[in-house]
Amino acid sequence: MAVIIVTGTPGTGKTELAKELAKQIKYRYIDVNDIVKKERLVECYDRQRKTNVVDEEKLSNALVSLIKKNRGQSLIIDSHMSHSIPAKYANMCIVTKCSLKILKKRLEKKGYNRIKVRENLDAEIFDACLNEAMEAGHNVLIVDTSVKKPKELVKTLVK
Repeated sequence: MAVIIVTGTPGTGKTELAKELAKQIKYRYIDVNDIVKKERLVECYDRQRKTNVVDEEKLSNALVSLIKKNRGQSLIIDSHMSHSIPAKYANMCIVTKCSLKILKKRLEKKGYNRIKVRENLDAEIFDACLNEAMEAGHNVLIVDTSVKKPKELVKTLVK
């Protein structure tokens, strides 16, 4: 059994990459948003940022429980917060990144408001997900989604 977590700033392409990778290597794909809803891990709603606030510690515990329940099954866990899983439960942490110009376009296309776009651009500038994953002790692989499509990226990862 192997667990690969895919993290990165929202809009950097982690979901497309995670789904394609899961399909290619036949791992079970886990969307953390589904876990957040199922386990009711939303603490509150931030009106200014128009987003739910999730209890990261409870999320980490829920994901560890999920990993333990699925022993013997290989998983790909997708979320900008997946790196909150303790490193001992993940074999690899893929961090997606992309150029700021592309990220801004992607976030605007998703309908993010100006404040949320700026917040996510800042997170990408300061490598928030990458730094947090490294500080947590994860085995990190950085993948730039700026140029290649997920299928092309996965081909290079699977080789």
